[in-house]
Amino acid sequence: MDRIEPCNQKDYQTLVEIWERSVRATHSFLTEKDIMGIKESLISKYFKAVSLYVIYDEETIAGFMGLYDNNIEMLFVDPMYMGKGLGTQLIEFAKSLGADSVDVNEQNPKALGFYQANGFHVVSRDEFDSDGRPFPILHLEL
Repeated sequence: MDRIEPCNQKDYQTLVEIWERSVRATHSFLTEKDIMGIKESLISKYFKAVSLYVIYDEETIAGFMGLYDNNIEMLFVDPMYMGKGLGTQLIEFAKSLGADSVDVNEQNPKALGFYQANGFHVVSRDEFDSDGRPFPILHLEL
C-alpha cells in the first residue's frame, strides 16, 4: 500500500495543482470560470472544512482526500496516477476511519462508477451542488 498521511498546510499548493489537473481530466461539464472560481476557494474555504489526507507514490503526493464526519467530501488523484489503485486505497482508508457516504457530481459518470465499484450506492439526488451551482449531486452510501 502507498503511504497515506494527514496533510500538512505546506502541501496545500500541491493539492491545488493536483485538484486542477484531476478536474480538467474528469469534470468536462465545468466551464473555465467554474474551475477558476472553485480553485480560488480551495485553500480558503474547502480545505479548512475537512480533515485532509494525502497519498504518496514513493515520495510524491499523488492524490488526496478530505473527510468530514463520516462523509468523503473530496477525493482527487493526479491524472498521471489514475488507474493505479490509489483512489481505492484512499476509499479503504476512509472506511477504516468510519466513512460511509460520499457525494458525486451526476455529470461525472466515471466517478460514480468508481464509488459504486467500491461498494457505494445512490440514495438521493439534489438538483444543485452545495454552493447552488446547477450541477446535480448524487448522494451515495455504503
